[in-house]
Amino acid sequence: MIKVRQLRKRFGDQQVLDGVDLTIEKGESLVIIGRSGGGKSVLLKHIVGLTPPDSGQVLVDGQDIAHLNERALLAVRRKFGMLFQSAALFDSLTVEENIAFVLSRERNHTPEEISRRVAEALEMVEMPGVQKKKPAELSGGMRKRVGLARAIIYRPEVVFYDEPTTGLDPVVSDSIDKLIVRVCERLKVTTVVITHDMRSMQAVGRRVAMLHHGRIYTSGTPVELMASADPVVSRFVRGISDEKEHTF
Repeated sequence: MIKVRQLRKRFGDQQVLDGVDLTIEKGESLVIIGRSGGGKSVLLKHIVGLTPPDSGQVLVDGQDIAHLNERALLAVRRKFGMLFQSAALFDSLTVEENIAFVLSRERNHTPEEISRRVAEALEMVEMPGVQKKKPAELSGGMRKRVGLARAIIYRPEVVFYDEPTTGLDPVVSDSIDKLIVRVCERLKVTTVVITHDMRSMQAVGRRVAMLHHGRIYTSGTPVELMASADPVVSRFVRGISDEKEHTF
């Protein structure tokens, strides 16, 4: 349902995206990996229409969104849900108010319907009964779950995850991975995950695309990438630095 064609983006002297070609099929679970600063989040911002490209196309259900105006983009973004790396909750709002934020602004739903849908979303992420809590009262993993509940409450077709396990211990990370898989299966949504976590990649990905030097360097199943003999892929998935490159 999403096609990226020859996408290019430069910031100053740095060519961040240099001809990215990527297809995301409806209903699949795709993981995008690559080095820090390699353009993964920039690619994600192009796909959701937050950043215009220098050249190239981003097609969503056949529509090129790269140069749509803001009003037209709003209709496209309605298909997307997003779990940000930090969960991006509003500290001054309760859990219920955070999750219901979009529905409340639309004013197309009764308070009773909004409360019901908030409860359903919290049940889905295994966080029932926390509607009145504030984000400060929640652990990092709990905030991620609330952020996911907010992403799925309006029933998107695609859910994007930006480093969903960053800052979490291995046990909580495993629970988030299982939650991502469960949401994908139960809601039948397309799932796109950006991560550096190779365990998470193997847990949630059915296909993996590796971004390297501004392009999709390779793609395949998690098993194929973990077993790859290609030195670029092998060093990355095994966490081995290349002494010829500056890494800090």
